[in-house]
Amino acid sequence: MKAMPSVLFAGGGLAPAVPASRLIVCLVFALGLVLGIGGCARRLQQAPVIPGPPPSIAELWQDPVDLEQRDLFHGAGGSGLAPMDSVFQFVSRDTSGWSPGFDVKDATGVEWSVKLGPEAQSEVVTSRVLWAIGFHQPPTYYVERWSLMGAEAGPQPAGRFRPELPQQQVVGEWSWYENPFVGSQPYRGLVVANLLLNSWDWKTSNNKIYELAEPVRGVRRWFVVRDLGASLGRTTYPRLLTWFRLRGFGQGTRNDLPGFEEQGFIRSIDDRSRITFDYRGIYRDVIKRVTPTDVRWACQLLSRLSEPQWREAFRAAQYDEQHATRYISKMKQKIAQGLALTVPPASGGAPVP
Repeated sequence: MKAMPSVLFAGGGLAPAVPASRLIVCLVFALGLVLGIGGCARRLQQAPVIPGPPPSIAELWQDPVDLEQRDLFHGAGGSGLAPMDSVFQFVSRDTSGWSPGFDVKDATGVEWSVKLGPEAQSEVVTSRVLWAIGFHQPPTYYVERWSLMGAEAGPQPAGRFRPELPQQQVVGEWSWYENPFVGSQPYRGLVVANLLLNSWDWKTSNNKIYELAEPVRGVRRWFVVRDLGASLGRTTYPRLLTWFRLRGFGQGTRNDLPGFEEQGFIRSIDDRSRITFDYRGIYRDVIKRVTPTDVRWACQLLSRLSEPQWREAFRAAQYDEQHATRYISKMKQKIAQGLALTVPPASGGAPVP
């Protein structure tokens, strides 16, 4: 009979070796326990996140009564805030996120946050779509050709440009789990819109609270989902790691047309109106609160966008005609699925066409 291999303990004794697969499982389980982020569901709750008067829903979302007339080429900032220069002064290199970038300054003294890489395109489109249906967004623009003066001078890759405006100051952050809007229709509709766009990087540091120098449409604060580049791809996450809700192991792809096309939207709905989305990731506690009414609410808003508006959003990010057409076709399939969503009479769950 073949002897089991042994390992030497710190105290000098020998013990049978543990299979590698079992060691991996044990290590991951131990890591989850150490970090205190085991498989228990997180509770969503309404909670104040900054001092002052209680926020109104208008600080998260305002009814886009002019949705059909919104300019999706220039987006939230309009043409007036678009960068006019092609040469910018280097301020610093931004190494804080997944995508490389710069902080730069134009000839008028306006500072810009520049994001490079594949996220630049997907962020511009996703930001425009959320803004079109009523959610607050900062101005973003895609600049294909530009260059730097000073350090790292010379031509630079295409990037997303976001101005740092004195009348729009970031004063805090908010979490998907604890915020003043949990339970509201716009909050759950925002979840649906992000699912439809396959926007998956929902960390708190991406959610900003803006203080406005002057009221805009009656509000002086905005609750914003920002840095939306992790979108227009697919969600993916190792099943074992989802038990521990660990971030940073690759929750999906970015600006990935084949991945976006291969992932669905809604898998099924049961007789208690519980929806199973085609989603793999760590924010299941947020998603499970979504109802068929929430899906229809978001999809009705999105369905009001015209074909030219969709195309302008993708043109703003310099997608070619073929890629834009394929993205828009998949978006419209998802929207149609959401609009057709009904509660099936049979129990046990039913697939959604």
